[in-house]
Amino acid sequence: MPYDGQLLARARAELEKTRAENENEHTRRLRLCYARIPEIAHIDSEMREQMRSLLRLTIRRPADMAQQLAALERENLELQAQRAEKLAENGLPIDYLDDIYSCPKCKDTGNGPSGPCECLDRLYHQELTKELGVLLRQGDECFENFDLSLYPDLYDPARRCVPRELAEIALMSCKKFAENFPAVSSNLLLQGAPGLGKTYLSACVARVVAKKGCSVCYDTAASALGAFERQKFARSPEEQEQANRRVERMLSCDLMILDDLGTEMISPMSVSALYTLVNSRLVSGRKTIISTNLSDEEIERNYGAQIASRLAGEFIHLPFAGEDIRRLRRS
Repeated sequence: MPYDGQLLARARAELEKTRAENENEHTRRLRLCYARIPEIAHIDSEMREQMRSLLRLTIRRPADMAQQLAALERENLELQAQRAEKLAENGLPIDYLDDIYSCPKCKDTGNGPSGPCECLDRLYHQELTKELGVLLRQGDECFENFDLSLYPDLYDPARRCVPRELAEIALMSCKKFAENFPAVSSNLLLQGAPGLGKTYLSACVARVVAKKGCSVCYDTAASALGAFERQKFARSPEEQEQANRRVERMLSCDLMILDDLGTEMISPMSVSALYTLVNSRLVSGRKTIISTNLSDEEIERNYGAQIASRLAGEFIHLPFAGEDIRRLRRS
């Protein structure tokens, strides 16, 4: 995925902080061992002198260079064995004084064989998902806390369903989606009146997916689609750049959660923005969760056949029914 320069810089700063902490810990261990076990300090001094001898050899390149290199190697192995023995005698692991790296693959540089290392990528995704603070505002969003008892378990003739059965299907579908992400083939469309748990289940999915190191973007439809409009009609270069970054983030993140579709002011511009967002993500194979108060018929009436067709064919529809849970909890 393309990287946002500012977010990548913040991720690298976090990695540099980790590297500095590891270097400080390594220095602390050296000082501790040198004070407690002076023989190790002497051994390390000899090993540093060997490195200087090796450097002089490579510069002078004497006729018997091969023999001298072999002798240095034998001496170095002997010193390493003595060092390990002293550490073990004092109840310390033999690798206690080795350099400390949080990521052995890149040694905390953040650079992989063909681009950013996965450790830097993971930090970058964490920066991307910090905006989920708005979505994860309760702090208890997890599938285990989704209370099915709040949904009536009797047949509702007006809605022609058993609300608890619908909620159970939605719970199982969202849980399966999160557990299998990113190896999922469909997107999710959560439909129903306000206060039925659609946003809460989206938050549960977001929490699981983000913990896997995948990037997650969350926004309301009004705010997200408004970013596309500002991208076209920005009043300043700064506003233009900010809108560009935000739109790029929504198009390229691993999971996009678009909340409250239908509550925004519907216009040709918002319809065009929604089509761009949904279609671009479908084409690139990136997954999307949309929650809405609208029925299938209302979606087609408000946004047109093209968008309705994509939502019908590429999204698993999860209807919700019942009473407003927020009202139930307040009462």
